[in-house]
Amino acid sequence: MLRARPACGGVLLRRPGPAGRRGYWRTVGLTESIISELDTDHHFVHRSTIPTMHFQDSLPRLPVPKLEDTVKRYLAAQKPLLDDDQYRNTEKIAREFEKGVGRKLHRDLVEFDKKNKHTSYISDPWFDMYLCARDPVVLNFNPFISLNPDPKEAYNSQVVRATNLVVSSIKFLNSLNNELLRPDIYYVNPKWSQSRLFKKFIRLLPTSVSWYGAYMVNAYPLDMSQYKRLFNSSRIPKLNKDELFTNELGRHLLVMRNGHFYVFDVLDPGGNILHPSEIQAQLIYILQDADRLPEFSLCYLTTEDRNTWAAVRQQLLEAGNEDNLQKIDGAVFCLCLDNISLKDDTELSHCMLHGRGFNRWFDKSFSLIITSDGTAGVNFEHSWGDGVAVLRFVNEVYRNSTRHPVIVPHSSPAALSATKCERLEFKLNDSIQTAINAARMKFEETNEKISVRMFEFRKFGKEFLVKQKLSPDAVFQLACQMTAYRQFGKIISSYEACSTAAFKHGRTETIRPTSILTKQCSHAFIEERSKHSVAELRNMIDECSKYHRRLQLEAALGKGFDRHLFALKHLSVSRGDPMPELFLDSAYQKLNHIILSTSTLHSPAVHLGGFGPVVPDGFGIGYNVFDTWVGCNITGYLNRELQEFLRCLEYSLNDILDVLEGRHLV
Repeated sequence: MLRARPACGGVLLRRPGPAGRRGYWRTVGLTESIISELDTDHHFVHRSTIPTMHFQDSLPRLPVPKLEDTVKRYLAAQKPLLDDDQYRNTEKIAREFEKGVGRKLHRDLVEFDKKNKHTSYISDPWFDMYLCARDPVVLNFNPFISLNPDPKEAYNSQVVRATNLVVSSIKFLNSLNNELLRPDIYYVNPKWSQSRLFKKFIRLLPTSVSWYGAYMVNAYPLDMSQYKRLFNSSRIPKLNKDELFTNELGRHLLVMRNGHFYVFDVLDPGGNILHPSEIQAQLIYILQDADRLPEFSLCYLTTEDRNTWAAVRQQLLEAGNEDNLQKIDGAVFCLCLDNISLKDDTELSHCMLHGRGFNRWFDKSFSLIITSDGTAGVNFEHSWGDGVAVLRFVNEVYRNSTRHPVIVPHSSPAALSATKCERLEFKLNDSIQTAINAARMKFEETNEKISVRMFEFRKFGKEFLVKQKLSPDAVFQLACQMTAYRQFGKIISSYEACSTAAFKHGRTETIRPTSILTKQCSHAFIEERSKHSVAELRNMIDECSKYHRRLQLEAALGKGFDRHLFALKHLSVSRGDPMPELFLDSAYQKLNHIILSTSTLHSPAVHLGGFGPVVPDGFGIGYNVFDTWVGCNITGYLNRELQEFLRCLEYSLNDILDVLEGRHLV
């Protein structure tokens, strides 16, 4: 992985004396309009007492599960998907793996893990999985998160909101680079998050034992290693395996409008943020200058399969475009100013998930997208990190930009010289132009196939389910299982993402919502509606909820089976060993053909999130169980099946509600 570093190896934000600090307006809502040049609070989202990376050295390591436990969990996930003969065959293969080649692979993995205590056993294989994938990143890997509107309606104009969000994003970057961003900590008792005494005590502890100090009060610091690639980073296409590039010296913002590229510095050499009125003026200039689409939009190339894009990128370099590509790759982040107003959440999802292709650089670590009506969202490349880091960024930036906006609707932009903002012009030969047109046609063809549907169920939510002593997440997952059974007449392979950020260099683990219990419950609700009493059906729901909670806990503690098996397979392949029969078993292939790929997130900053299906005949389900309702954003390539799934999902949720309220199914 590539990384450009400061020559001195120090942080980006230095602290020069008064002569080195330029004046800066206070953010709106604070008392003075001009602040002292020595005051730097306006450059940060906050100042944490505990240094940002204070816990990294002492974080617990992701455990390598016992092989026998992994095989047991694997077979439990397989059982509801197979008939008796198929299961006996898969069980035989799994037991032979456990006693034979699997035991040797596991032993070697454990030895490798012991020698690499600076990381986790899954980190490198997981990077390889993403970076070796040759499918286009758009729709296949890049998710999106859309932000709620600014509560003050007048602040939702495109330039005002873009300026405020850009400044808040750079504040986040400065806070991160200067160890002033609060560490990610899960507090079992939230009172400790407000305790100054606790924070001062933790700060005094050596980094080698700091995690244990937090653990003493039931607080659990989380891994923050992914944050180093949140800014100034890009995925670089290479033949067979991409690379991640980070330029820590980058001070410029990449802005896209109508397929044109612009860059201008948003930080000075001392790490000071460009005056907001200057940023505002630069954005106004860009909106006026990029008044039409280019004949050939380079952006389409980032929607190509990775080997094709790698070959064309090499042509771009040979044609004399190296400097421009470096400016794109090393930019702090990408700001996409879209020339579109959105009429509903379906259009919003299409816009944030894939857009129209010509105004995105999908390889950037993240792109902040803002439409003409001020709707904002983030599309992010997935190889460098997971939703935990991006959601934290979104939360902080939304909070800071809405509570402390740096410009107001009537703010006047600074006088601007157009030479301060550089428009990137590319040298495109016939071969490159042909490649761009081919990428555009493929992208447009794929976009015509993808469907997005919104779903809302307003009859119950988290509050009702908690009173019923049920896991809200378990109930939604059960509803999805019942829906699939009702629609397809069988239980199908499902996936729920679970973060393992409680461990050093943790990524994710898979929760397998499909179980014998959900299969029995689904069968009872659909095939035997009149044979079971309300009490019996209610007991089935309870058992499914308990089992799902157990799966969630196991996954969060690194005790799932998917990542362990993935690491064993990766080790075998990397050594050139014959592929173990377990991974050639059709049941293993079927289990990993994920029809229902699900993920949930909740935040007061987030309007909705989503991602594409992971297989052509599957669904991508971004969902949330709110206090009083359930919401989903579902994608798929099979529009008719997608609509039927939503119809069946409402039916399933109504069935569950009837049973929970003591009504017989009819």
